[in-house]
Amino acid sequence: MDTSSESTPSTLPKAEPRSPGTFGLLQTTFMVALVLATLFTAWTPYESPSAAIPSNQLTQFLGASPTLAGDLAAAPAVNGANENRIGIVAGHWGNDSGAVCADGLTETDINQRIAALVQKTLTDQGFQVDMLREFDLSLRGYKSAVLVSIHADSCDYINDQATGFKVAAALGSTRKEKAVRLTACMRARYGSATGMPIHSTSVTNDMTQYHAFDEIDPNTTAAIIEVGFLNLDRQILEKSPEIPAQGIVSGILCYLRNESITQATAAPDAAPTAGAPVAAPATGETPLAPSEPGNAAAEITPNP
Repeated sequence: MDTSSESTPSTLPKAEPRSPGTFGLLQTTFMVALVLATLFTAWTPYESPSAAIPSNQLTQFLGASPTLAGDLAAAPAVNGANENRIGIVAGHWGNDSGAVCADGLTETDINQRIAALVQKTLTDQGFQVDMLREFDLSLRGYKSAVLVSIHADSCDYINDQATGFKVAAALGSTRKEKAVRLTACMRARYGSATGMPIHSTSVTNDMTQYHAFDEIDPNTTAAIIEVGFLNLDRQILEKSPEIPAQGIVSGILCYLRNESITQATAAPDAAPTAGAPVAAPATGETPLAPSEPGNAAAEITPNP
């Protein structure tokens, strides 16, 4: 088809460019300012959610109170398909050595030895126990009744007060009453089993904002425990790991069984008397068998 007759006549007037008026300039300026403001907001560092937590609730999570005020009300029972599943993170395992002592003892050695005993005891009692590495891929969306990460404190001498344990739960937990109860159970039972004082004043952001807390399923109740200092508490951690392991097991069972937690069972926030014997497990608890040094790593069953 011949389309020459449909071409646009060359005599049509050309549109002249219009200079922007005052309104156009204001509109352009506003749009530029809007873009800059958006970019600035995107680059602003994220504010920690803990800033919005009331001070009384923050105290509960940090465990600053040396003893419980009384009997802590039981949290709702654990239900669902994961009620029999427990996750244990052997701190630093698969990532680094953690704290290192002058003679070569590492925090990872202690963490693995205690974690292996915890896993074995809970497995013997019928629980499905997953042993997880520090940055285990299985932590992403991990679902269980409880997850506890085991760590130890510095091997350096700090002062005579650098002894004892500490426990912290996730500050951003969606079920704070469960996190608070697990923390209280761990504090009471671990202190009772080991005779160690609570060193709550040294709870750090690395504990309350522990990376695994943000990775696991929000319905998994989790806590992190520093089982003691590798300097002043080394004797019990290295030579008698079954004792701190028993404390962790008892704390987990206290939470799962909704056991009563009273002021009398909570360890004081003070150093024990020099030479005082380590407290024996409470009546009805099965003590752990001592581990064989050097074989702990072989006892760990990693989660596939």
